[in-house]
Amino acid sequence: MILKTKTKSAGLVVAIALSLIMINNTPNSNAQAANTKQEISLYSNSDISSLDVSKVTDSNTFTQLDNVDEGLYQYDKNGKPKPALATKTIISNDKKTYTINLRKNAHWSNGDPVTAHDFVYSWRRAVNPDTASEYIYLLSNLKNAEEIAAGKKPINQLGVEATGKYQLKIQLNKPQAYFKMILARETLFPLNKKVVEKYGKSYGTSSNKAVYNGPFVNTGWNGSNSSWKLKPNPYYWDKKHVKLQQINYSVVKEPSTAYNLYQTNKLDQMTLVGEQAKQMAGDKDIVRRPLAATQYLQSNLKKGNGLENKNIRTAISLSINRKQITKRILANGSTPASGFVSQGLAKNPKTGKDFYKETYVKNTADYNPKLARKLFKKGLQQTGKKKIEITLLTTDIDTSKQVAEFIQGQIQSNLSKIKVTMKAVPANNRIAAVSKGDYDIVFQGWSADFADPYTFLQMFTTKSPQNHSGWSNTTYDQAIADSNNKDAANKQSRWNDMVLAEKTLLKNQGVTPLYRMNNEDLVNPKLKGILYNQVNGHYVYKNAYLTK
Repeated sequence: MILKTKTKSAGLVVAIALSLIMINNTPNSNAQAANTKQEISLYSNSDISSLDVSKVTDSNTFTQLDNVDEGLYQYDKNGKPKPALATKTIISNDKKTYTINLRKNAHWSNGDPVTAHDFVYSWRRAVNPDTASEYIYLLSNLKNAEEIAAGKKPINQLGVEATGKYQLKIQLNKPQAYFKMILARETLFPLNKKVVEKYGKSYGTSSNKAVYNGPFVNTGWNGSNSSWKLKPNPYYWDKKHVKLQQINYSVVKEPSTAYNLYQTNKLDQMTLVGEQAKQMAGDKDIVRRPLAATQYLQSNLKKGNGLENKNIRTAISLSINRKQITKRILANGSTPASGFVSQGLAKNPKTGKDFYKETYVKNTADYNPKLARKLFKKGLQQTGKKKIEITLLTTDIDTSKQVAEFIQGQIQSNLSKIKVTMKAVPANNRIAAVSKGDYDIVFQGWSADFADPYTFLQMFTTKSPQNHSGWSNTTYDQAIADSNNKDAANKQSRWNDMVLAEKTLLKNQGVTPLYRMNNEDLVNPKLKGILYNQVNGHYVYKNAYLTK
């Protein structure tokens, strides 16, 4: 997922600090929560993009959805799916048909029951070309999904149907070992057809133009303001376990501001980066969380400004000292990245070797200014250009700007005859610009949607709605197609396909990896019970509470 800067990492990633809080997974305690005001204050480093589950791509907003909505499954701290609205799942012998019974006591925040029809409506809407959801890859294995998305079949032929008010039948094209992980994703959450059709295109553009089925409801967001609240959903089926009575959110883009707010007890968490991370390294309030997320540069190959040349893109990559970014600017445990798929996400089913290490390609994401200058000179000759002028797009989050400024300086100091202008804009503007192709090169990030390399690699297939770079490679496309089709049931063959795809992506500089993200937060020690998913970096506050 795009990380709002993640850039997510929902992809479309994009940024340095994910919003929100990292704390110990302490069991909920009614006794400790009793007689204590259950109200906390958190921050996000970017605005809400939408409350429409079909439209969201960034990690900050995904976290909001995880707390106001709920799907068939939800993730535990290790990214493994566990039942939420699903009470029983029956999988056919050929692994292609799922029959799922839903709990009968789930309701929307307007009192309507949550039914199987709400899931059918939501999924059909997501694959409908008119919706233009960028996350339809999650549904691509449903029967007829790709044909519907291409406008070749009607949406009512999607492989999902309500076989009862509280029963779903799902038909897949082929077995998918991680399908339950997909069922936990926000894009597959239900939607209340009555409410969506009432507001039409404006659904989810403000708090009062949406309806919720999760532990909280969003209030006070008018679509453009930088503060809002989460309050308990009185119709939530498991409301007895919801202890927090209010979560106050505000958008804070500068780490120094967040630090001051935390020190004055106006925030219950803040993310540490840079000098603050160095100075607070031994603080007892620090909670460290790894994350399966990669920050990277993405070039637009359609502008004719030189970035369409592989040697020029590789030269830019080799001119950047990634260790300096992670040590000098971030200093929070983030590490240089030599690959796109995050380290620690998956292991070879036969040898146990990490995907990240198995796919390393020398001189694609290393620091090698000498080779960079050689390749840049060659690239200029190949394009017939004497110099290159490009704009580096980033978000206006303070840390993102610092990293982008460092990259700007590295490129210009190591490569002559290139001018880099930096442009910092609000995260939502960056997402919109990239989606329209209105950029030269962009600093952004992606966090895993689930624990499989495919969640990263699907982004850069030629026809992916998330591929806004114009990069296309037949070997890459075929490897991804093989992993999803002829090799889908063979773990080792599928693994080999994805290894080939990653190496192809790196060799051709389809993407320029920078670093693997890590989070270090200062957290109010009285705040307990929050669930943090270390795969996608989302936080769930359903069981959170303040001790006395």
